[in-house]
Amino acid sequence: MVDLESEVPPLPPRYRFRDLLLGDQGWQNDDRVQVEFYMNENTFKERLKLFFIKNQRSSLRIRLFNFSLKLLSCLLYIIRVLLDDPTQGHGCKELNRGCSSQNYTPAKIDWSPIIWVNRSLPLWGLQVSVALISLFETMLLGYLSYKGNLWEQVLRIPFLLEIINAVPFIITIFWPALRNIFIPVFLNCWLAKHALENMINDLHRAIQRTQSAMFNQVLILISTLLCLIFTCICGIQHLERAGNKLTLFDSLYFCIVTFSTVGFGDVTPKIWPSKLLVVIMICVALVVLPIQFEQLAYLWMERQKSGGNYSRHRAQTEKHVVLCVSSLKIDLLMDFLNEFYAHPRLQDYYVVILCPTEMDAQVRRVLQIPMWSQRVIYLQGSALKDQDLLRAKMDDAEACFILSSRCEVDRPAADHQTILRAWAVKDFAPKCPLYVQILKPENKFHIKFADHVVCEEEFKYAMLALNCICPATSTLITLLVHTSRGQEGQQSPEQWQKMYGRYSGNEVYHINLEDSTFFAEYEGKSFTYASFHAHKKFGVCLIGVRREDNKNILLNPGPRYIMSSTDICFYINITKEENSAFKKQEQHRKNNESKSYYHGPSRLPLHSVIASMGTVAIDLQDTGCRSSSGPTLTLPSEGSKDGRRSSIAPVLEVADSSSLQTCDLLSDQSEDETTPSDDDISTGLEYAKGYPPYSPYIGSSPTFCHLLHEKVPFCCLRLDKGCQHNYYEDAKAYGFKNKLIIVAAETAGNGLYNFIVPLRAYYRPKKELNPIVLLLDNPLDDLLRCGVTFAANMVVVDKESTMSAEEDYMADAKTIVNVQTLFRLFSSLSIITELTHPANMRFMQFRAKDCYSLALSKLEKKEREKGSNLAFMFRLPFAAGRVFSISMLDTLLYQSFVKDYMISITRLLLGLDTTPGSGFLCSMKITEDDLWIRTYARLYQKLCSSTGDIPIGIYRTESQKLTTSESQISISVEEWEDTKDTKEQTNNRNNHRNSTSSDQSDHPLLRRKSMQWARRLSRKVPKHSGKTAEKISQQRMSLYKRSERQELAELVKNRMKHLGLSTAGYDEMNDHQNNVSYILINPSPDTRLELNDVVYLIRPDPLAYVPNTATSRKNSFCNTVGQDAREETQL
Repeated sequence: MVDLESEVPPLPPRYRFRDLLLGDQGWQNDDRVQVEFYMNENTFKERLKLFFIKNQRSSLRIRLFNFSLKLLSCLLYIIRVLLDDPTQGHGCKELNRGCSSQNYTPAKIDWSPIIWVNRSLPLWGLQVSVALISLFETMLLGYLSYKGNLWEQVLRIPFLLEIINAVPFIITIFWPALRNIFIPVFLNCWLAKHALENMINDLHRAIQRTQSAMFNQVLILISTLLCLIFTCICGIQHLERAGNKLTLFDSLYFCIVTFSTVGFGDVTPKIWPSKLLVVIMICVALVVLPIQFEQLAYLWMERQKSGGNYSRHRAQTEKHVVLCVSSLKIDLLMDFLNEFYAHPRLQDYYVVILCPTEMDAQVRRVLQIPMWSQRVIYLQGSALKDQDLLRAKMDDAEACFILSSRCEVDRPAADHQTILRAWAVKDFAPKCPLYVQILKPENKFHIKFADHVVCEEEFKYAMLALNCICPATSTLITLLVHTSRGQEGQQSPEQWQKMYGRYSGNEVYHINLEDSTFFAEYEGKSFTYASFHAHKKFGVCLIGVRREDNKNILLNPGPRYIMSSTDICFYINITKEENSAFKKQEQHRKNNESKSYYHGPSRLPLHSVIASMGTVAIDLQDTGCRSSSGPTLTLPSEGSKDGRRSSIAPVLEVADSSSLQTCDLLSDQSEDETTPSDDDISTGLEYAKGYPPYSPYIGSSPTFCHLLHEKVPFCCLRLDKGCQHNYYEDAKAYGFKNKLIIVAAETAGNGLYNFIVPLRAYYRPKKELNPIVLLLDNPLDDLLRCGVTFAANMVVVDKESTMSAEEDYMADAKTIVNVQTLFRLFSSLSIITELTHPANMRFMQFRAKDCYSLALSKLEKKEREKGSNLAFMFRLPFAAGRVFSISMLDTLLYQSFVKDYMISITRLLLGLDTTPGSGFLCSMKITEDDLWIRTYARLYQKLCSSTGDIPIGIYRTESQKLTTSESQISISVEEWEDTKDTKEQTNNRNNHRNSTSSDQSDHPLLRRKSMQWARRLSRKVPKHSGKTAEKISQQRMSLYKRSERQELAELVKNRMKHLGLSTAGYDEMNDHQNNVSYILINPSPDTRLELNDVVYLIRPDPLAYVPNTATSRKNSFCNTVGQDAREETQL
């Protein structure tokens, strides 16, 4: 067995207890050598240098002591002057007893009052002591700072001044007769100025604070001016002892009057030495002060460029937020300021902008406006430097917004800069809330620690995808996240603009249920019951809730969700409840309204919502239960033949299983779960529901969606090239049952995943899934091959390679021109795109001669002058959901500072996040069979009582009527051109005219007039009146338009024939130029439904309640129908 004790090495002698008792005797025999470092600093000179110069704190004390000595010497000089009386005898008697006081004559100067002064013995002792200490300190510092050049040390001005002021006092110690000799001690003020500058520098070093050049320059200027005035005062006063015998106050008065160039002349020097001194001091001031002012002005200009510091006192007493950007543009600044200060409780906040670039001229002009100059502070600096973060007082900030530069060509590089800024802020101020905007989704996981993150590509692709299935979703989201009072367009003569503008003021708000007047009475009742009755009574739309013990927001959790007093309710309204006043109508008026009968399509009582400055008055309607014996809702007799119920069931307080069924208004998704349809069998596609097996980037939310059972080979993904599995080379050959969705993008990035997933979500019926075609380049041939002529939507994504331009607004140029080309070639195609700048929306589907577009342009300018944040909202492409600006994501980020739930709600609406039990956004279209519902309130009840859906808005399309003369002219000129074509072409065009307008064969007079107008247009010199000339101009323009359109149509058809494609699906004449589409968010209950209205719905999660068997579903359906027949009701 190994002896363990023999393997343990003994302790060194100095660590043994015996050696500790006996002393370190064994240390002498040890071979180790003790080494002492920095021995050169142990010398006496180095220790003195360390104390007087190198050490920051001790050096600061030394300089403060030196500064105090110089001030004390100047104070002693002033005391000596005040105690000295120049009319008495001078101290020269001990040297020359024959000298006596002489009066001044112009021809002769008595120099004795200038050379000799009266100095008392105690005062002399103090001055000598100060001089000894000052001289000793000066000699010591000169010795310690000596670097081999003696003359450099001796000839320095501070050293010479010290010798002049201190050595004569030391001489008087050994020669008492010179005790009263004059010594210019007032020159110590310049030494005090020099000590003050050094002291300020050491102070900045000692407290580890960045030196402020502006502060130092102001200090130098003030101290220089004071030294000049003090020197002049003391010099004039002393020299005039032989002249006017001025006091210190008289000298001060003279210097101020002289240096201010006033020059009263009541006090003037009498002897030439005084005059010479004044001339010298004026010359010095004229040389020194302009130099100081020039440096100060230069530093002031530089400070204006780089900004100053945010005061620590202000940071501790006032609230501020910091905006970090790589480059600040005027649009970005104004969007942030207008949206941030739109909230009343943020009016007292300061905004500190931290930007590494110099302030733009436009930004500088805006920040000079009084409204912003008192609130906004611009700092030029980097978020990666702690010094700049300290200048912005980031550790005291309420929030930090970090925005990416979306106009960069290298977008990953822009994200990398944003990530570093976020890391730097988090490292410097861990408790400061971070609001970060990122461009690429694959970079999200780097900033997962941020409180709120908005990824541009995620939201952009999700909104583009939902626009394809829920029209104008992007417009809906944009209006919800913008702050507005709903006052836009109220002065417009157009009715649709008034409605559209009024309802655009609706936003998402939150309130605790037990504190709410809107929802407190619905505690213990179902969510759908609370939503319907709150809308019926107050006009608010309850869309979601959040449990107190849960962070997840549930959008429309369904009728099985029971409201609790601690729930936080999220609702859509024109303003939040705290800013609302409630006015209840008289009891007799409510009784009269409750007894009113509906005869046909009569309107409901108006729910007026009157918006004022921060207050909303809402007229309350009677919500009492109506008698069951009241009159029922009369319905069309043919409405029941297709299985539609003849009445609307009431919304139950607590839903049971028998009250839930799928309404006929909506497609039944349960059919998708049974047997595959004939279409699926014919195409050979088999779908399964599940989660995507691969995630394109870290941080993507898993979404339950439709998947193929087997992975498609990569070679089959090329639509325009055949492979060994299929030989199709164009979209038409595939025989898709549903219309295509074409995505024109520059590259297939990871963000495209967020476009595909919402279109393949599990709650979309399989029979409604649209094929998706990715078009990486869009020449005309590729457009035709991918099926653009029969596509449902064409999505054009902004080109990243053209986002960077010399002129900022030109970043959208390529996208706008490409969309305009598609619009001219395929006028019936639904084109959806996104732009960087909202101001460029006016170029979408641009028509230079369209009077209506020009009127909308004027309206936009008026709304912008009124200060609207949504001046572009009346542009037809935006209102119709054809285009949106990605800058709305900035607004979403700003909104989250006040409403921390906005990003979560937006992600749920767009399908970016899926929370169990939370609903999703979808839409339904009002058909002729649905018009019996008549009003939005009845539709609300119908949906809540049957499917549990919550409607949140209406997408309405109206047709604009052209003037009769204009439409007739265009038709007649076209018909005149058709007579020159062949018979086959004539027949084809007549068939097309039959589909778009009335048959002109029934109008021979119109045909005859058109021939006359055509002949008149061919004349060289027309002779007509003004009205006739205007008509001819309109006719000529119509002729030009039709000819150009035909030319484009022929071009497309020829290319299709060349590619071997059928031209049957190409419709060159059908466009939507005369349609106006817009959104009504949370319309009033009495809003009439119109044909082809699209209603936005938040549908409950289908997986939240899954029936057991199909039989139970049938029984539930029968029971519900029977119950509806027994319990008829009306609104």
